[in-house]
Amino acid sequence: MKFRSVLVLTLLAASLTLTSCASKKTKPTDGVDGTDTSSQIDNGNNSGVALELNGDSDSNRAGALKTVYFGYSSSAIEGSTRDTLNANADFLKTNASVRVQVEGHCDERGSVQFNLALGERRAKATRDYLVAQGVASSRISIISLGKEKPVSFGHDEESWSKNRRANFVVTEK
Repeated sequence: MKFRSVLVLTLLAASLTLTSCASKKTKPTDGVDGTDTSSQIDNGNNSGVALELNGDSDSNRAGALKTVYFGYSSSAIEGSTRDTLNANADFLKTNASVRVQVEGHCDERGSVQFNLALGERRAKATRDYLVAQGVASSRISIISLGKEKPVSFGHDEESWSKNRRANFVVTEK
């Protein structure tokens, strides 16, 4: 009886091992160099950066879309923020099927209510700027996350400046 149990367990383990090997899926490789292009929009404006559904600009998975940054307690579009948004607008105009959600974020200072309101102003300012550049407003949704989703966890100006942002999440591609 013991021999039979050991044999059954051995056969079961062997079949599971073979099954897991046989079902291994490979990524499609339709690029010239064997790279996966299924999640990329190849129009010259994406620089080969992956554009993933639910990918975000904070983690560089939103194609050529880049996160923009704001001054302390501000939602004003200034300087390099304007330059970044111009590039983002160009990308969105070229890739008409892409829809995004703009997330407004704040640093840890201030109350929850204050930061939610400020994050919303940042997201709206970002959306309004893109719309003024010719991107259809129906392709851009907004949300405020206030101080609830920091990317930097320090308690100094360097960290706070990284958290005062509006980032982009791809909701449709």
